[in-house]
Amino acid sequence: MSANCELCFHRCRLEEGQTGFCRARVCRNGVVVPLNYGRLTSLALDPIEKKPLRRFRPGSLILSVGSFGCNLRCPFCQNHEISMAGDGSIQTVDVSPGQLVDKAEALIPQGNIGVAYTYNEPLVGYEYVRDCAALVHGRGMVNVLVTNGTVAEQPWRELLPLLDAANIDLKGFTPAWYRRLGGDLDAVKRSITLAAERCHVEVTTLLVPGENDSVEEIRALAKWLASVRPDIPLHLSRFFPRYQMRDHLPTPVEQVYRLAEEARAWLTHVYTGNC
Repeated sequence: MSANCELCFHRCRLEEGQTGFCRARVCRNGVVVPLNYGRLTSLALDPIEKKPLRRFRPGSLILSVGSFGCNLRCPFCQNHEISMAGDGSIQTVDVSPGQLVDKAEALIPQGNIGVAYTYNEPLVGYEYVRDCAALVHGRGMVNVLVTNGTVAEQPWRELLPLLDAANIDLKGFTPAWYRRLGGDLDAVKRSITLAAERCHVEVTTLLVPGENDSVEEIRALAKWLASVRPDIPLHLSRFFPRYQMRDHLPTPVEQVYRLAEEARAWLTHVYTGNC
């Protein structure tokens, strides 16, 4: 038996037992199911600003969780050890939705406000995020998602009512750059637009020298984002050599500041990161 995965634009056609592009979803008995359901690689109580979220519950802490897998192939990935991992290639700990929410609630006295789904691409484990998020809201806590935004429209619309805040990567503003990353610019733009109607949204762009850091591209990006909502915070982050881009130089600090000033012509809140 075979099945199509409808979670993202890749729409992987999977034969029985075959794993998708994301390494986290598999065809079993003619149905696509997540391999990484409840299998965590990372668990930490982080400052909310680390997501990064600058204008949502500042000064708070949030229980941050990650699994394995990703539906992009960014050569600069900062968490490639888990995002590029698949079943059996990395150590995991089984944590059910109920156990995770119990842990989050137990950390409230330490300042925890809820759960952040992050580190790898959390939406390749969509069902776990959905199930946990419903329980988190049931206990009066908040849900935060850190995502590349490359998700199909219907599952995204179904998840949004459970989210209180999201940071969505907008990795550049040209289709050619997104193709190099194995992604789809239009899908991300749609995700940002829909999320801005339902929850608090902030956007992050990692500035890779010579790739997506031209003045023209950042102007176009900022102008489009302002057309969605000019008060959406934009984080422009400095690139450091990682993963398959270790031969690149870091983004010059002055370039990050210059591009931030360009973006402020359209956007109310522009922040610089890693500087």
